[in-house]
Amino acid sequence: MTLPAGIPQNQAEVAAFLEQLAGAAPIQTHISAIFVGRDTAWKMKKAVALGFLDFSPLAARAHFCRRELELNQPAAPAIYRDVVAITRAPDGSLQEGGAGEVLEWVLRMAPIPAEDFLDAVAARGGLTPALLDAMGDAVFALHQAAPRVEVPDAPGAMEAVLSGNLRAARAAGLPEATIAPLAACFQTALDRAVPSLMARAAEGRIRRCHGDLHLGNLCLWQGKPTPFDALEFDEALARIDTGYDLAFLLMDLDRQAGRVAANRVLNRYLARSGDYEVLGLLPLWLALRALVRAHVEAARGRDGVPLLGAAAEYLAPPPPRLIAVGGLQGTGKSTLARGLAPSLGAAPGALLLRSDELRKRRFGLAPEAPLPPEAYTEAISTATHEELFMNAEAALRQGHAVALDAMFLDAGHRQRAAAIAARVGVAFQGFWLEAPMEILKSRILARRGDASDATIAVLERSAQADPGAIDWHRLDAAGDALGAARQALGVMG
Repeated sequence: MTLPAGIPQNQAEVAAFLEQLAGAAPIQTHISAIFVGRDTAWKMKKAVALGFLDFSPLAARAHFCRRELELNQPAAPAIYRDVVAITRAPDGSLQEGGAGEVLEWVLRMAPIPAEDFLDAVAARGGLTPALLDAMGDAVFALHQAAPRVEVPDAPGAMEAVLSGNLRAARAAGLPEATIAPLAACFQTALDRAVPSLMARAAEGRIRRCHGDLHLGNLCLWQGKPTPFDALEFDEALARIDTGYDLAFLLMDLDRQAGRVAANRVLNRYLARSGDYEVLGLLPLWLALRALVRAHVEAARGRDGVPLLGAAAEYLAPPPPRLIAVGGLQGTGKSTLARGLAPSLGAAPGALLLRSDELRKRRFGLAPEAPLPPEAYTEAISTATHEELFMNAEAALRQGHAVALDAMFLDAGHRQRAAAIAARVGVAFQGFWLEAPMEILKSRILARRGDASDATIAVLERSAQADPGAIDWHRLDAAGDALGAARQALGVMG
């Protein structure tokens, strides 16, 4: 019997049996071996003790197999099937189940094609806007279902996370000349974050989260992004703020797929959750996640230094600014605002506040769900705009850039946007989009799966309104409005 490299000696017989069942050598991590067959994948936890976990006793492996099943089955019931014993039959052979001596416990799962892991999808450029929105929805649903937990000292817990990862970075051989100044920046950011961390803990934002929510731990299952492989062996690492959980995915997207992808997932998540208070903590959390990835890469013999550089950049964000995009329905306000957002302010780009999406959330609906006409009363429109401006100011005060997307036909709304920027002390730029009615009508007729419920009749009524004097930067919505806006702002695409 040839023992696969990395398999502990006392699991060699079981590994050989599972390899025979699967018909292929295992895929290995430092703590698991996954034997992928045609219809089933068997996941065996390695009998290892690594300081941060101890899977060496059989009882521990049994416990953590069941814990992994318990944690992951709600979000991925078709992937996580059951836990089964590998036993010795009376004739000395091995078998799944049975009443003989238990040699090992393994998770039985559905096999996931390698090309369906989202890190592989990202690598081939397959993260479409629709898929990114679905990722934001999947994480929102995961956090909605996650049970709240009590962490008596949230800042202390984050301090422990930081200290542990700095130790791991040094142990992995990353250069002290880079780590030392970075550690000082981390400490400054953490000290500044204490009030926010405490407030969020009091609001119930700490939950039993996934804990390891990067692209490699999401897959396409039946066409939908599905989280799996939630962290099962350390409750302290998984009992965290939902924002810190989200930050791992955002950092991974930012590094692997680019800022546009990360910005889209952030804004989709916030459009569903309304958790705008997360924004002020993102520089710290993104940097921490980059630090985690840096020492993991270094421990695998790869170059983790660029990730330390990314952490330093996250901790030193550019100043916030406010932009607003107005115009009639069909002028492309959302396209322009979304196109500008990734290049504005702190990573992964500006908060996109869209009046249509805020209105949908007031009714507990996803952005694309249609609303009845009674949801467009003057009172609801007033309340929606109040929420738009309130959230914009709150985000700016947290140091995060904001892009507002509304019609802004009311001159008072345009003045309100500028006044918020002046009050907070940030730069402001308003853009006004214009195009012939024939173009606007054709765009509205072509819309599919959009947050706007506007019809041709709604457009024609809006066109009769007098917006007053427009002192915003006028853009031709039939031309390269995005390029012109970028030039006006002095930002790159």
